[in-house]
Amino acid sequence: MKLAEALIERANLQRRLDALKVRMNASARVLQGDTPAEDAMLLLEEYERVASDLLAVVRRINGTNAVTELEPGVNLVDAIVARDLLRKRQQAYSDLADAAVGKSDRYYQTAESRFSRAVDVAALRKQADELGREARELDTRLQAANWTIELR
Repeated sequence: MKLAEALIERANLQRRLDALKVRMNASARVLQGDTPAEDAMLLLEEYERVASDLLAVVRRINGTNAVTELEPGVNLVDAIVARDLLRKRQQAYSDLADAAVGKSDRYYQTAESRFSRAVDVAALRKQADELGREARELDTRLQAANWTIELR
């Protein structure tokens, strides 16, 4: 099985857990005299089986990521962390630029309460765009690698 297939399976199992939880909770309580549409305890048993399957898949994914290099000296775990940090940094730059621009509310602005920008919005947006580009490029490399790597 390829790593990408395992990642798809992980997502499917996570969605299944979420759906089972909703169904369990909906069946946990009914009006007196009614019967639930489903047996909550049977759903709970299925939930536990799916959770066990998810744990097994995640362990294999993590093991593969830890020992497989995306490029010399950079394993998949490090690359994933780098991508996630690039995205977080991009968001911080974008948020700072957005905060500097602010929301113009002419009804509440008076001559005494005018704001000026304390940061260079254009430079922040440019840096956010660059970080976003780097994150997308790294993510593309990770996605491509996922289809060539055998799950361990």
